[in-house]
Amino acid sequence: MEHAVILFDGVCNFCNASVNFLIRRDGRDHFRFAPLQSATGRALQEQYHFDPAALNTFILVENGKTFSKSTAALKVARRLGFPLNMTYAFIIVPRFLRDAAYNLVAKNRYKWFGKKESCMVPDERTRRKFL
Repeated sequence: MEHAVILFDGVCNFCNASVNFLIRRDGRDHFRFAPLQSATGRALQEQYHFDPAALNTFILVENGKTFSKSTAALKVARRLGFPLNMTYAFIIVPRFLRDAAYNLVAKNRYKWFGKKESCMVPDERTRRKFL
């Protein structure tokens, strides 16, 4: 099985909490993670033609395809099992509306949740999930 990769803002407290949430609920070991600021994150952004300076989203790379913003979030949730997978039903909402809500949180994430000086360092138990 090929693992899906989630690229995230490694200094964002909300993003780090989200990654920890996903790790705890990834029962099928489907996801791997890389901070956007890491060498792996930058290489994947370049490979898939994302702007490396744009740290306001997380990116899902799955089966050679990329997804960002609300679409990525919903596709990730779909893999988490019941009841979280039920949120995938919001995919029927037009993307411009979903992304508007996503952008509001992304724009204010540092103000609302804080920011670290450097990327998180995973503990020994979860280190294998990071690229």
